[in-house]
Formats: sequence, structure tokens, C-alpha cells
Amino acid sequence: MKHYSFIILYLFWNGFIYVFNGSIWMYIFCFILFSVTVVWGSFDIQLKYFINSITQKKTKIKEVALTFDDGPSEFTPRFLDLLKEKNIKATFFCIGKQIEKYPETFQRIIAEGHTIGNHTYSHSNNTGFLSSLKMIEEIEKCDEVIAKIGNIKTDLYRPPFGVTNPNIAKAIKKTQKKSIGWNVRSLDTVIEDEKKIYNRITKNLNNGSIILLHDTSEKTYQVLVELLLFLEREKYSTFTIDSMINSKNND
Repeated sequence: MKHYSFIILYLFWNGFIYVFNGSIWMYIFCFILFSVTVVWGSFDIQLKYFINSITQKKTKIKEVALTFDDGPSEFTPRFLDLLKEKNIKATFFCIGKQIEKYPETFQRIIAEGHTIGNHTYSHSNNTGFLSSLKMIEEIEKCDEVIAKIGNIKTDLYRPPFGVTNPNIAKAIKKTQKKSIGWNVRSLDTVIEDEKKIYNRITKNLNNGSIILLHDTSEKTYQVLVELLLFLEREKYSTFTIDSMINSKNND
């Protein structure tokens, strides 16, 4: 586990020492340091800076969670075919607009026993700048689509881009959602090379990892083919996010 909190405390401690020395540049330094920390906390969901997000399962067992964001898409049926073939259940964080676009695929995800999470209605590129009221609207509108087309409810929510801030944290609490992050980010929407994506995932895996993928491209589908072979070879089982939370509540 990365000791982010210790690094932050160390930096702030040194910053305060400089402040007490009375130099104006040290005041500027501390302001910049504070700003960097806030931005860092906003974009790294593992820090849990603004909201206590679930990013990994505490377990000694070799098990991981496969999670897919931004669907359903035209590629999702192929992902479902593969998961069905391997008898694996995953968690899909779906966008409301995408559910409306591919209602049959969304219903298939549910019918085949996968877990559904809320990923806002529009997945706005301005997510980090939206008001708490707008964020609440985004979450609730997605919930309405999930209920209308899937006839289900979900208390799982994944922030678009993993971005959190006070407004987003307030919206999550107001809508009574559980914020779900990850500890293995594939960067499959950024990296073009399938092998690099695969290597990035496999080298960072550990017991209880939550893997972030996207069911939105042929590229990620091919990575998933190889990843499932790796998990089988290395004797990893899989879990869904709701099963992890339910088992935790029953402990």
C-alpha cells in the first residue's frame, strides 16, 4: 500500500517549518503545497481525501474484482459472451445515456447476474466543476434510467474519472451511495498498446484488487481475453462489488 498520507504529512510539516521562519516565499510555498495536495486528492481516488471510497477488498485469498465503466456500448455483448463462457461475474458501472442507447444490452447484463453501479447520467467532462445540486441530478437521473429499463436499484456509485471534491462528496452522501474506486487502473482508454495495458494490470495485482476496465473497445476486449487466462493460470477467483459489501456487512 502506498503511504500517501505519510508523504503529505511530511511535506506539510516541512512547509510549516518554513512558514514559521517568516519568509514570504515560504508562505507562497505552503499555499502551492496545499493546492497541489487538494488537486492530488481530487484525482487520486485511492487517497480517500474527500470521500471514503472502497478501493480494495481486505482478503488473504487470491481474488480480484473485474469492473467495467462507461457502458453499455456496442462492444459490451462480446464482453458478456466471454464472461459467460468463463462463468465469471463482474461489476458494470453504467452511464444513463448509454443505458438508453443500448437497453437490451443493459437488461442482458442484469439477466446474466452481473452487478450494476451508477456512473452518472451523462459522464460530463466537466464533472469536477459541477455543483453539488448538478451532481445529485446526474446521479438521480441515472438511477431513474436504471430503474426504468433494468427494474433494479443500486447503491453503488463510481465517480467519472475517479474525480472527487466537496461537491461530489456531498452528492454521494445525499443520494446515499457507496463510492467505489479501484487500486488497479488499466488506463485502457489512454494506452493504445494491448500488451502494455495487460502488463500494467498484471504487475499491479494483489489479493483483493479492484481492476478498472472499460467495456467500450475491441482493444480492451482482447486484453480481457488474456487477463482471464492469466487469472485462471495464477489461480485467482473473482468477486463482485456487491458481494464484497454484503459479506462485510455480515461479518
